[in-house]
Amino acid sequence: MSLCYLCLTLLHAGLATLWQAVDTQAAFTINQVVLTLLPGNKVMSGTNVILRCEAKVSHSLPKPLPYSFSFLQDDQVVYSKNISHEVVERTLSSVRVSNSGLYHCTVRIYDRFKKSSNQKLTVTGLQTPMLIVKPDIISEGEDVSATCSALEENGGLIFYFYENNQDIKQVPRSSNSVTTMLTMQKLNETYLQCAYSVMMHPGEGMSNKSNTQKIIVKDLDKITPRIYIKPSKNVVEGDRVNIQCEVKDPSDLAVFLTKNTTLLQKSHTSFLHSFTVRAEDSGDYVCKAEKGNVQKTANSQLNVAELFSKPMLRLNPYQVFEGDSFHLNCTSDVNVTHRINKADFRFILLKEDRPISSRPFYSDIASSATNGNYACMAMAKGVNKTSLPFIFKAKVPVSAPVIHAVANVIVGRPFKVLCKAENGTLPITYTLLKDRSPVAERRVMEAADMAIFDITSISYPLEINRFTCQAYNQEASLSRPSSPLTAPVIEPVSTPVLMAIGLTVTEGSDLYLICKVQQGTQPITFRWYHDGIWIPSSTQEVGLLQGTHIVKAIEREQRGRYYCEATNYASETKKSPPVTITVSLAVWKKALIGVLCILLLVAIIIVLIVLLRKMSNPRRKKQVNELSVKPRPRSGDPMRMSLTLDIEDNTALNGTPCVMGRNVWSEHVSCSESDGHSEEESELLQPKEVDPSIEVPVTKDVEPEHNSQSIDVQVSTPGVLEQPEAQAALEYAQLNSEQEPA
Repeated sequence: MSLCYLCLTLLHAGLATLWQAVDTQAAFTINQVVLTLLPGNKVMSGTNVILRCEAKVSHSLPKPLPYSFSFLQDDQVVYSKNISHEVVERTLSSVRVSNSGLYHCTVRIYDRFKKSSNQKLTVTGLQTPMLIVKPDIISEGEDVSATCSALEENGGLIFYFYENNQDIKQVPRSSNSVTTMLTMQKLNETYLQCAYSVMMHPGEGMSNKSNTQKIIVKDLDKITPRIYIKPSKNVVEGDRVNIQCEVKDPSDLAVFLTKNTTLLQKSHTSFLHSFTVRAEDSGDYVCKAEKGNVQKTANSQLNVAELFSKPMLRLNPYQVFEGDSFHLNCTSDVNVTHRINKADFRFILLKEDRPISSRPFYSDIASSATNGNYACMAMAKGVNKTSLPFIFKAKVPVSAPVIHAVANVIVGRPFKVLCKAENGTLPITYTLLKDRSPVAERRVMEAADMAIFDITSISYPLEINRFTCQAYNQEASLSRPSSPLTAPVIEPVSTPVLMAIGLTVTEGSDLYLICKVQQGTQPITFRWYHDGIWIPSSTQEVGLLQGTHIVKAIEREQRGRYYCEATNYASETKKSPPVTITVSLAVWKKALIGVLCILLLVAIIIVLIVLLRKMSNPRRKKQVNELSVKPRPRSGDPMRMSLTLDIEDNTALNGTPCVMGRNVWSEHVSCSESDGHSEEESELLQPKEVDPSIEVPVTKDVEPEHNSQSIDVQVSTPGVLEQPEAQAALEYAQLNSEQEPA
């Protein structure tokens, strides 16, 4: 229980503290933070500057707030402090240029933060540095230790040292003092000074120069050497010459004898250098003595006259080809005639530094084995001279060149040919010929060059074989010809012609399109087009002069204008003239249309017949009703019947209006002997079987619009009733009278 009580107590205290903190944060606000520089923003070096930061806060709390202040110079914190007052001050004692910069301060209260605006502090004036030098009396070439300090400055400094007002050294340091070694370059009295600048504020410039230190530099004349050339400075080749270097104080010295950049001898004291001179030994000789960094020199000129000239090796003839003979001659001229003559000379010819002849000349047949470096040596009175090396390389005669086309050769277009000889010493002259006549010439001077000729065009493939080339590197009469030019020649395709098997094809059948060219290098690519649109999958490459495209089961929509294109590796596409293809209907469609037309015609005829019947039925009814039939007489009694028929003037049927009257039993027409029976007469007179179930409509109020004529039929004997026409007429009249409504 006690543990639970303790936990509850701690929880209550924590919640109370949290609530108090939340309430405290809500009970104040930071209005402004102000930074003030005292006595001002621009002060002299050595002034005490006060940084004053004030936080203006509005709050309602009974106790002071915890303030956390920070001062920053160029965004770097230089001072921080936590107090319960709203104002804090920081004093910069004896400020220097390094204290210059942008300052601002910040304040934090709980989780609230605010900073002031920037204030720029400018400190003017640099301390004059102090220079200390040890020792102040030195010998020429010795070093002195120089210390330059500005103890009141801080921050990184760059120190400058001056010798007789000449800047001789710069040393950067992060401290306010530096010590360095200086080597004196001047003799007698030398004056040293120093100055400095602030690294972080180069705009403030340099400080004043320090105090001046006087340095006395003693001259080391005692180490200056002397040079002697004996027996004379002017000698002849073969003479012996002695050169002496002499120094007075040999202690701790290094003595050298040099000629140009060549070191002849070295010693720590005086010495003698002896040698037999040659012409190239002429020149300026220097004797040098060194002690530390100090150098003293003495020099003298030696002139050596040539006893004889340097030998020269000459080749005859100037140009030598393999298989030709050549001669090498070595010569030298006498310069001092009173010392030497021609009989005193001895020559040796060298190849690759090995003797090949003890005479001044050498002959051989040029080949690859004779190529190499040659030289000759001339000797007289103990003097040896060697000529400059002569590089001999026999020229290789040009081989028969090979001519070939650089790229594809297309009839009618420009192309290039290359003429090249596998062997032959440069320069080589190449000549292009056509039918053995020169066309162009090229001279190849370097291995990277090539003899490439431009040919305007050829008119037919075999014309390419008319070109050849020649090459020579000696005389033009020794030129070597090539074989005729051979290369694949691409002949552009001619304008194709499109042919179709029948310009009119039946729908559903196959259309064969043949595209043919008269000439062109194979393979040839053909393409077919329909109404200007490429037919998919119609492209074909064939090794023939013609290609075929089949339109399977052609449809009506595929009729129209067809053309083809032909091309080959000449990349020149030619198009054929268009061909118009007509597609007729299929046979079954034609038959179907014929049947439909016949059926339509029959239907029209049937409709017309029905209409005519409907128009003729009322008149026919009236005609039947007007027939009067007397009672049938007894057997053996004569009977007389009178029938009256109305005959219509039907212009639509026979084209000629007429009034017809005939006897029921008569077989002749009373109107025209040539005309046949009319349709109404045929229906009236021909016997028909009548279905009793069919009612014949009778229209009594329809009056015919034609004239009528009565026909009298005389029936006098029973034998007449046996005639089929009369019997049929009577039965037809009786049937109509029975079907008439009461």
